Amino acid sequence: MRVEPPGIDEADAIADAWVALAADQQSYDSYLLSEENRATARESVCRSIVTGGMLVARTEADDIAGFVQFSVESGAYETSVRKGLVENLFVAPDQRDRGVGSELLEAAESALVADGAETVVLDVMADNEAARRFYRRHGYDQHRITMLKDVETDIPPGEND
Repeated sequence: MRVEPPGIDEADAIADAWVALAADQQSYDSYLLSEENRATARESVCRSIVTGGMLVARTEADDIAGFVQFSVESGAYETSVRKGLVENLFVAPDQRDRGVGSELLEAAESALVADGAETVVLDVMADNEAARRFYRRHGYDQHRITMLKDVETDIPPGEND
């Protein structure tokens, strides 16, 4: 197994993996649509490849076993630390439990630190206990919690006053 930057010619294969990741996350109540976001995901993958924010893990046969997409946060607000973001981490189902995710995560963290990140943040679905365990094993802990409330939109105005 080796971890390295992908070529731009691999953007479609990585976008396919992103679609699989998004589809899988729907079982944990993610609202992110998979196939409907393929073109947007491919654009994001291309941008990450060009800017150095994408790594792939390769099998001995040179197949892509997984990918990690990451960046250093840049925004309008000044913060007390420079944050690195792990935006997506995917390991092909037949490559799981082989250390692929750990290698990808560690490589992304190293790249982020080299780019000046002082801390690394990521999102994980609350119901995805396996992913939460994985990240806890790698030293991640809860920092911020997103609250969600579904609201009914079919109530006529004034009926709920």
